[in-house]
Amino acid sequence: MAEPVWQRFYPAGTRADFVPPQERLSEMFIGLVNRHASRIAIDYRDREISYREVGRMAARVSSALRKRGIGPGDTVALYLPNSPFHPVFFFGILLAGARVTHLSPLDAYRELVHKCADSEARLLVTLAAPPLRDTAIRLHAEGAVAGVILCDEDEAFGPLPDAPPMPALPVLPEGIMTFPAFTQGASDLLHAEPGALDDIALLQYTGGTTGRPKAAIHTHASLSAAVNSYLHWFAGDPNSGPEAVVLVVLPLFHIMALVAILIRRLKDGAKLVIHQRFDVEKVLSDIEKKRISGFSGVPTMWIAIANHPGIENRDFSSLQRIGSGGAPLPVEIYNRILEITGHGLRGGWGMTETGATGSNVPIHLPEGKEGTVGLPLPGVTMDIVSLDDPDEVLPAGETGEMRIKASNVVKGYWNRPEESETAFRNGFFLTGDIGRMDADGFIYLVDRKKDLIISGGFNVYPQSIEDAVIQHPAVAEVLVIGVPDAYRGEAAKAFVVLKRGAAEFTLDELRAFLDDRLGRHEMPRLLTFRTELPKTSVGKYSRKLLREQELGTG
Repeated sequence: MAEPVWQRFYPAGTRADFVPPQERLSEMFIGLVNRHASRIAIDYRDREISYREVGRMAARVSSALRKRGIGPGDTVALYLPNSPFHPVFFFGILLAGARVTHLSPLDAYRELVHKCADSEARLLVTLAAPPLRDTAIRLHAEGAVAGVILCDEDEAFGPLPDAPPMPALPVLPEGIMTFPAFTQGASDLLHAEPGALDDIALLQYTGGTTGRPKAAIHTHASLSAAVNSYLHWFAGDPNSGPEAVVLVVLPLFHIMALVAILIRRLKDGAKLVIHQRFDVEKVLSDIEKKRISGFSGVPTMWIAIANHPGIENRDFSSLQRIGSGGAPLPVEIYNRILEITGHGLRGGWGMTETGATGSNVPIHLPEGKEGTVGLPLPGVTMDIVSLDDPDEVLPAGETGEMRIKASNVVKGYWNRPEESETAFRNGFFLTGDIGRMDADGFIYLVDRKKDLIISGGFNVYPQSIEDAVIQHPAVAEVLVIGVPDAYRGEAAKAFVVLKRGAAEFTLDELRAFLDDRLGRHEMPRLLTFRTELPKTSVGKYSRKLLREQELGTG
């Protein structure tokens, strides 16, 4: 096979034809604990937890699960925000030979019920603090799960300064237990149940853009391939290896943080400074005080940082690499963060079905490649096909659907054989993302296929409009969706959040500002001001939620 055109832009010593090793994640975990035993794995609430301690806690979880008959073929649901309990249970479940499914703390109750039933979860793990514990108790009472484990963070890691004491636990019915009760008498000897590479490790639910959420089936093989592809790509990165101090704000129940941060960084021996939620002042304070070397966020986080009062006076000298992912980043925000920190935001493209692994921006980005989501990662093949015919591969520079073939891609969806079949064509996964690839192999994300607006027969991409509107000096945030239009079929409607102290403007004034930035067919036809825009549980802007609010439809 000929060498791909993008090989010449790869970091030194990195190969496009690299075959990512595949391994059972449980055995990978035992290896990294033994290798980095005395190092600090996690800094949480200013308490430092060693790799050895994380290993012991995971071993006890695994032992306790086995005692209760939970092992190969069983599913355990993690209903957790960012917390050391997440990696402890994630790896403990895998050590027992069982599989994980993630529930978002922001899921609606009916979604939680659906995911528990669909994944066949036998046990649910959550925090002992409301509101999560109350929802978990309700799920148990209504038969969604047979058992619940409540984890008290104050007891395990110390209370937060100035935080009120946690409300006392109610009397717990049979089937609901605290973490100490669950692990009482459990062994702390690290041991992995034997199994195959193709055993299911994770049922990871997608956002449910069409109907109910569906679970992508990730095996030990696909997730380890995703991790090892990243490790090969970042082997020479200044912010890789055991000396890295990485700030973790992205939710660990999301595939990006799980693979690209948690598992990859632990295998590397790094220290993870975990935040349960994004707080811009706390993020900036920890960057300064804890000498953070790496931090990745989603565009909404970087927008908040860029607009934070006094940001020009903060100390970013410890940073070596910063990243943005999950959605396209406005060029204006990229330039602002570069000015503030001295670092260009790097990122890439990936999705639940690819284990967050797809493309990434090289450290040394050639001139003229601004706005790219990077090159296909090692072991990954990507190209662009026609929106009308997924068998027609398009030449460089043309816009179409992005498709991918790699060992980190899922084989299909849980309990969805028809959707599994239609998602693939000729061994490639059809991503539903619209993009283009230039002659050098750099990929540019245009939009989601489902978000495409067809207005008067023209294809209109909301992201292109958003990128133009965000340049307006009064605009802090913007989302664009298509709404019904009797003449054009659909029209673009812009929803804008103003910067602090900025005055509203008319649609005509906005269109005048956009006159040399957009084509006539791309101009928004409607304008609404909002105090906030809907976001997903990961913090990404959600056009789906906006459509539901505006049109009453998903």
